[in-house]
Amino acid sequence: MDIERQLEIIKRGAVEIISEKELKLKLEQSIKNKKPLTIKAGFDPTAPDIHLGHTVLLRKLRQFQELGHRVIFLIGDFTACIGDPSGRSELRKQLSKEEVIKNAATYKKQVSKVLDLDKVTVVFNSEWFEKMSVLDMLRLTTHATVAQMLAREDFKKRLSSNENISLLEFMYPLLQGYDSVKLEADLELGGTDQIFNLLVGRDIQKDFAQAPQVVLTMPLLEGTDGIQKMSKSYGNYIGINESPSQVFGKIMSISDELMIKYYTLLTDEDLGPVKALHPKEAKLRLAQDIVRQYHGDKASNDARLEFESVFSQKELPHDIAQYKLKKKDTIIAVLLKSGLVKSGNEARRLVKDGAVFFEGSKVASEDFTPPGKGVLKVGARRFLKIII
Repeated sequence: MDIERQLEIIKRGAVEIISEKELKLKLEQSIKNKKPLTIKAGFDPTAPDIHLGHTVLLRKLRQFQELGHRVIFLIGDFTACIGDPSGRSELRKQLSKEEVIKNAATYKKQVSKVLDLDKVTVVFNSEWFEKMSVLDMLRLTTHATVAQMLAREDFKKRLSSNENISLLEFMYPLLQGYDSVKLEADLELGGTDQIFNLLVGRDIQKDFAQAPQVVLTMPLLEGTDGIQKMSKSYGNYIGINESPSQVFGKIMSISDELMIKYYTLLTDEDLGPVKALHPKEAKLRLAQDIVRQYHGDKASNDARLEFESVFSQKELPHDIAQYKLKKKDTIIAVLLKSGLVKSGNEARRLVKDGAVFFEGSKVASEDFTPPGKGVLKVGARRFLKIII
């Protein structure tokens, strides 16, 4: 494929390329030498599930695959034990090695829903970091200065707010940069919150006499609330392993403004015809497309039919879960024990926001106790049948 067409595909949805001139030169060399570029993206397995926010980078990796380049899916099992400080207002919770291994084990299977694993090199950065001595690690610190680290925007904010920054957090960008040295990356992908780490990688590669990697940043995908970036910790995520009806319903709950961004980053659709559609039909097609990607055509069609019967004809979902009411169960306990929510904080927030209904009536208090059997509805898409 010619360079201009490659660039058109690569640039779709991208925020910034540092630099496009360098990328063009690398593509020219790739064609001339018949040698694919090495494309790297790192993922720290800090949680067991991959959500649509993660797939923004995965889909861009797939595009590089389809263009014939070598894709490296780096699992940061070593760096996950430290925790990336990017975009954080406080020190990340440290994960144990056991937690990281458990989370990493689920990644490969989920990633196969987006990438062709036969054309992916999967590596773990513990392969080189666990072999490094203390002296090797200390030498790595010579490739950056304290002034560089303190110029970082999220560190500056934390300092101005008298928040602590650990020396361990200073190490993270260096370790991520060293990953690029070990892999001899030609290009690294990351979210816009990763820009500092990605640029450190360029600098360290120069120190190790390598050509600096091109940096390509992708936007952070807002979650279902339309405000915060998609994250399990914010409760606004759409997991690719969630049921088709859950994924469909969550997509339908996003704003019309956010819908076009989802189309751009999560589908291959031509945006011209999409913008000509009625917003409701456009969103229905978006939800179908995304469900199809992770669950197949039949599940996608079934999810649409169920959504339309539930929300247009006011019927209940076919697969509604049941919960056997225990004596003195408050609404918070029901939500938690049934698995309808992930935390007590999420349950209380939903009640406070007026998003919980029992038999059609809004639940106004955290102390509400269901008086008997009936249907509990949470938001627009979650249902629970309470039985005695």
